[in-house]
Amino acid sequence: MSAERITAAFMPLVDAAPLIVAREMGFAGEEGIELDLVRAPSWSLVRDMLAFGHVEAAQMLSAVPVAMALGLGGVPAIRSAPLSVPMVLSMNGNVIGVSRALEARLRKVGHDFGFNDPEQAGKALASIAGTKPLRIGVPFPFSMHAELLYYWLTASGLPAPQNIDIRTVPPPLMAEALAADDIDAFCVGEPWGSMAVEAGNGALLIPGSAIWSAAPEKVLAVRDDWAEDQSALLNRLMRAIWRACRWLGESGSHTTAAELLARPEYLNLSPEILDRSLTGRMVVSPEGESRDCPDLVDFHSGAANFPWKSQAAWIADRMATRLGLDRDEAIAAAKRVFRTDFYRTNLRDVGAPLPGASEKVEGGNSGETSAATESGRLVLARNRFFDGRVFDPSK
Repeated sequence: MSAERITAAFMPLVDAAPLIVAREMGFAGEEGIELDLVRAPSWSLVRDMLAFGHVEAAQMLSAVPVAMALGLGGVPAIRSAPLSVPMVLSMNGNVIGVSRALEARLRKVGHDFGFNDPEQAGKALASIAGTKPLRIGVPFPFSMHAELLYYWLTASGLPAPQNIDIRTVPPPLMAEALAADDIDAFCVGEPWGSMAVEAGNGALLIPGSAIWSAAPEKVLAVRDDWAEDQSALLNRLMRAIWRACRWLGESGSHTTAAELLARPEYLNLSPEILDRSLTGRMVVSPEGESRDCPDLVDFHSGAANFPWKSQAAWIADRMATRLGLDRDEAIAAAKRVFRTDFYRTNLRDVGAPLPGASEKVEGGNSGETSAATESGRLVLARNRFFDGRVFDPSK
């Protein structure tokens, strides 16, 4: 098989690991793919590179293809192609942190930075909020970062977005934005929360997984026209990435994965910093307080890579409610973006678990739950929102 080149865009984040591992561990090569990876400085550039055909695939924020399907984000539809999500690359992986000044105020009211209690953290944050909106940095306006913040803060007594000032900050610049007093807090993908701690500019409050334990964070995104024209190549790309995700899910992979990600062409950081995120052994303050968070990021377990249409529906429902769009139309458009058909067709013969349904009740699993499959057995991971709510896309 002659190698065919695919160029994919990524952001320097721990959850870019599936693409990096697919290239560096030879999974792409075994599928006859020469995978060229292009590091981008911002999510808007990743989106535009893919939408305008400068790359064939991309690591993408899960909310971006949904936002585009809803006509949000300012991408000229006449010149760009619609995007599809054939698989999820990672669940969770974000952290919420605060400046040292805000940390001091939180400790003064008794918050212990246990990194495991979103209700306590949310109430503490609401209790010290002043008359000015909290300035919170997120990597992109249409992102799981923003949606989780809106959901958590509103439920905690700090209605959002009314009482917060969301500011777009590229992940590698989050620590600098804190130091410059441009923001009071942030929600960002690792390792950039840890880097804010390392720089002495902030402390970590909670992981994103504490708000929604099964949030789809990054996805593989491709253009619709490319997916249809290059279906065989998409098949091979998905197989390579799925195998990389499976490898990342093995407990013995963390050290090697951290060393790969640390390379100058990828994240160019210390492997020790990256290992924290991969293992969930987090340092939450410049004083060295450590916390264990085993579900910080998940690349594979419990059908983590399946693009559930209910995940897309939740994202669309939140956006539509906030922005005054027709919810039914938004949900229908979002479901068309998450392509369970591509997943079933392209990963059936590599042993990927294939759920019997394409959507589920989000937030309904308090622990591991068996699910019907086309073949074999599937155990879904815990799927809970911190406030106990559920989202049923059929209602």
